[in-house]
Amino acid sequence: MRAPAGRVRGVPEPPEEPGRPGCGGGTGTIAAVDVTATLAADVTTDTLFDVVQDLGTYPSWLDIVPRTEPVPADPGDPGPAWSVDLRGQMGPLRRSKRLRMVRTRCERPTGVRFERRELDGRAHSPWVLDVRVRDRDGAGSELVMGLHYGGSLWVPLLDRVLADEIERSRPRLLRMVGDGT
Repeated sequence: MRAPAGRVRGVPEPPEEPGRPGCGGGTGTIAAVDVTATLAADVTTDTLFDVVQDLGTYPSWLDIVPRTEPVPADPGDPGPAWSVDLRGQMGPLRRSKRLRMVRTRCERPTGVRFERRELDGRAHSPWVLDVRVRDRDGAGSELVMGLHYGGSLWVPLLDRVLADEIERSRPRLLRMVGDGT
C-alpha cells in the first residue's frame, strides 16, 4: 500500500484544534487520526476483495493485527463481527487494544467498511476502516484503505509505528493474493 505524502511516511498532519491539549497544547495527544494507504496489485478486484473483506485474514499480512476472532453478531449489527486485537510497539514501549469490529457495508467487489461497535453500553471512540477496490483498466486492481480513529489517546509516536507497518504489510498482502511482484 502506498501512503500519500505526509509528515511520517504518509501519515497526514492532524488538524489543529485551538485550546485542545495535545494539538499545540503540549500533552502529546491528538484529536483524531485519518490515514489513507493504497496498493496496486496485478490481480482481479474479486481476488483482492476476497482477502480484505474478511478481518480474519488480516493477521496473516498485517502485524499490528496479531489476532482476530469471529464473534456472534448482535441483532443490530448489519454484518458479521470480529474481536480484533491491535498491537503497536516501538522499542520497549507497547500498546495494545481489543475492539469489536462489525462489517457495516459490503459491496462486492468494490467496497467494504468495518466499524467499532461494542456491546457494553458505554461510549467508545470510533474506529472505522473503509476499504475500496477498483479495477485499473484491465491492468490489475487498486486497493485504497482509509483508517479513522476518533479518540484522543493517539500519540505522534504511533504515527511512525503505523507508517512502518503499512510499508511492511505491502509485500505480505501481495503474496497472499498471488501477485508475484
